Order: sequence, then structure tokens, then C-alpha cells
Amino acid sequence: MKIGRFRLSIDSEDVSKPFLEHLEDLRDTLLRSTAALAAGFVVAVPLVPTILRWLKKPLFLVFPNPKDVEQFLWNWDVAGGFTLAMRIAIWSGIILSAPFILFFIAQFVFPGLTAKEKEVIRRSSGAAAGLFAAGVFLAYRFCLPVALRAMWAVNQWLGVRAQWTISSYITFALQFMLAFGLVFEMPIVLVILGRIGLIDAALLRTYRRHVYVALFILAAVLTPPDIFSQLLMGVPLILLYELCILFIAAAARPAKAGDVSDSPPSATM
Repeated sequence: MKIGRFRLSIDSEDVSKPFLEHLEDLRDTLLRSTAALAAGFVVAVPLVPTILRWLKKPLFLVFPNPKDVEQFLWNWDVAGGFTLAMRIAIWSGIILSAPFILFFIAQFVFPGLTAKEKEVIRRSSGAAAGLFAAGVFLAYRFCLPVALRAMWAVNQWLGVRAQWTISSYITFALQFMLAFGLVFEMPIVLVILGRIGLIDAALLRTYRRHVYVALFILAAVLTPPDIFSQLLMGVPLILLYELCILFIAAAARPAKAGDVSDSPPSATM
């Protein structure tokens, strides 16, 4: 007797072996993900000064003079320099290793998928890495400067002098970019689900309004509490969602055409 992937029999080893194998796969996934994170950390450590200079550039839109940026960002702790360097290396390592970790997670699901589904995920891995990089770039180049301007404008509106610490700013910037990179993986998930037949374009169109609301709620959670940052994340996600609908619909047409051509001709009188 079979229930899902587990086979029931009188022998206890017949029941426990698949579960132990599943735990071994989970352990391997965790080890590979940890190794990818460690590799990203090692790569990021010597680049910390360069990454720090790179992360300061969006502040130039608030302070056109670079000297003003140096005077604005403070470090209050004696060991603050070391803590800041480790924070930059850790968050940068997470960003660098995130595409690989997502791929390892997808591989962990492979035993429960068919050969066709495995091939779809393999082919989508490159696009997933590209979308993650696109999300990080969009956050850094366009969204982060707007968010910083909005935060600065709120302080001016309240009549409060803003004095940010370097650690809080770096954490904010790196978390902001990581959030964009992860959210931009949504199209890959939808396309994979469409290619393996779990969803179709008609279903995505039916729940379009609900998804729009969910995407803007997600943008509100992951971005600073200003409408501009939320729009900068929400609008591209909606556009990507619509592109997913078109892609899934286009991919389904050849399959339907093949089904029609393979069907026997109807009898004529």
C-alpha cells in the first residue's frame, strides 16, 4: 500500500528508510546552503571598503557634497568599525549566495518532481539569478535614493535634525536590496508552476485584483513607509505578473495545438 511517497508495510525499516533519506537530503541542502553563504562571506570580506563606498553613493542625492556624507554618518562605538565590517560582509554574503541557496532549495524538492518538472526548474535557474540581480540593481540604482530622500524629507517636515549611524544606514540599504532581489523571484515561481501545469493564465487573470492588492501589501511591508518606495516595488511586480500571464498563455498554445492535431478526425456521414 502506498500513501504519497511513503510505502506502508509490516517491516519497520520499509517505513523509516524513505524518511531517513529525506532527512539526509535536507541535511545536504542545509550544508550546501551554509557552504554557499560562507563562500559569499569570504568573497565579500576583502571587498568591504569598496562595498561601503558603493553603498554611500545613493546618499549623494541627499548630500551633493561627499564631505557632508562623511560628516553625516557617525560611528559611536569603540568596536563599531569591526562590527560594521562584519555586518557588511554578512549581508553582502547573503546577497551573493541567495541565488545559489534558492537553487539548492529547488533541488531539495526534486525527488518529489517528475523528470519534466526537474528540467523546467533547471532551465529556469539562470533566469532566476538574472531576476535576482535585476531586483538588487533596481533597488540600488532607483529605489534606494528615493527612499532616502523620502526619509530625509519626513525629518525636515517634522523639524527634526537627522543624524544616522553608519551601521543603521548600511543595514537598511542592504536589507532593502535583498528584499527587492527575493521579491523579483516571483515570476520564476509562477512560470514554473505554469509549466508543470499547476496554474494557468486563466487562473492568474481571475485572481488578478487579489494579487495586485497582495503585491502592494508586500511592497508596503518590505519598503520604508512612504508611498514612493512602495510604488517603486509594487509597479514592477505588477508588470512582471502580467508578463508571466502572457508567457504562460503563449507556452500553452503550442500544447493545445498539439492536442488538437493528435486527436482523431471526426466521422463524417
